[in-house]
Amino acid sequence: MTSEERAARRLDLVAAAAGALLVLAAAVVGTVIERANGSLHVNWPPLYASWSPHLGPGTPAAIVIAVLVIVHGPPLAARLPWRRLVVLGWVGALAWTGALAMIDGWRTGIAGRLTTAYEYLTVIDRFDDLGPALRDFTHHILNNAPDHWPAHVAGHPPAAVLTFVGLDRIGLGGGGWAGLWCLVVGTSAVAAVLIAVRALAGEPIARRAAPFLVLVPSAVWVGTSADGYFAAVAAWSLALLALAATRRTRHPAAAALASGLLFGLTCYLSYGLTLIALIAAAVLWLARTVRPLPLVAAGAAAVAVAFTLAGFSWWEGYLLLVERYYQGAAAVRPYAYWVWANLACTVLIIGPATVAALRRALGHALASARTAGRGLRLPAGPPRDPAGRLVVLVLAALLALLVADLSGMSKAETERIWLPFATWLPAACVLLPEARQRAWLTAQAVLALLLNHLLHTGW
Repeated sequence: MTSEERAARRLDLVAAAAGALLVLAAAVVGTVIERANGSLHVNWPPLYASWSPHLGPGTPAAIVIAVLVIVHGPPLAARLPWRRLVVLGWVGALAWTGALAMIDGWRTGIAGRLTTAYEYLTVIDRFDDLGPALRDFTHHILNNAPDHWPAHVAGHPPAAVLTFVGLDRIGLGGGGWAGLWCLVVGTSAVAAVLIAVRALAGEPIARRAAPFLVLVPSAVWVGTSADGYFAAVAAWSLALLALAATRRTRHPAAAALASGLLFGLTCYLSYGLTLIALIAAAVLWLARTVRPLPLVAAGAAAVAVAFTLAGFSWWEGYLLLVERYYQGAAAVRPYAYWVWANLACTVLIIGPATVAALRRALGHALASARTAGRGLRLPAGPPRDPAGRLVVLVLAALLALLVADLSGMSKAETERIWLPFATWLPAACVLLPEARQRAWLTAQAVLALLLNHLLHTGW
């Protein structure tokens, strides 16, 4: 090992330690603020969680799955046929996420999560007649409106609650089916990210990323909130865009149209996920083309037109949501704390390995910028090296996350809200030394297990 490699590894550890210190600072400062005036509205800052050390039926399975991924994940990712690897990545993520959720048991961990007072399933019966429900949707967003929606229904466009209305209509009603839907669909984001990374940065990079995409601490929230489902829809939109833009599919036009439809659905699942457009722009830049844009726009427009004709105005809903947002806890939650404490939440959902890898990604980007600067010219186009192309994709996701942070519309609870952005960040772990891959995977698994066994998360 050269002195340069040793220095890089030390900096990896420094970055991970800095992330841990950020979490510690957010916990200490947050606890002081919460005890002083209760303005944070969280029990265990910076997370929306409560201190609750416990074991559960999912504990043995979670430990076994973590060990299997750590020991066998890297060699399997290197040698399996590509399609099997994508399927196994999804299955592995499903097993890992499901086991973590089952640490709290079936009722608390999965079936009961979407049935609480602020969740979607509490208003299913108000959508017996879809037409009037959609036309009147915005009339029930504000807290002082008659029969106002619970927090999560009011906080999202109607596609979110309509998902669970649809499940109920086909005979899959109740918290158990809703929880399984979020669990199965949410974990498919791993497959989507693998496909996108392969299309944009090459198969070797995607293969090395696979174990890190599976064994992530964010799985604690993917399996217990609808935001994991939102993240998967957004990820598949971007994966299809990557396939269409790079023409790594036999039907690029169909992929582009499907990408647009899913992007439109994403925007009607969560207002803030319009920021996924930043990652989409990076995808098109890396592919050096805007050829898919007309079909993508057509697909997204079709979704928007359908909801508009049904009587729901996205823009009106968003403006009312902003007003509702400041009728609740956001009115007192201090921006000065959450603007950096949110990043501590991000550290907890992406894990120390990803923090260290992002340090390398930023270093790679700065080195490229310095090289271009010495030539007194802007880069002629996207990087040609696979690692550089991955860095662009990852940093685009990080940029979307930072814009969301600065907006002030995500004060707290970002451990679930930012899953659609955080899903892409662990791919940066391919920048870490292969010889240390298992050590970093172990760190990821240990953090997830500690979070789920020491805390009771609110989602």
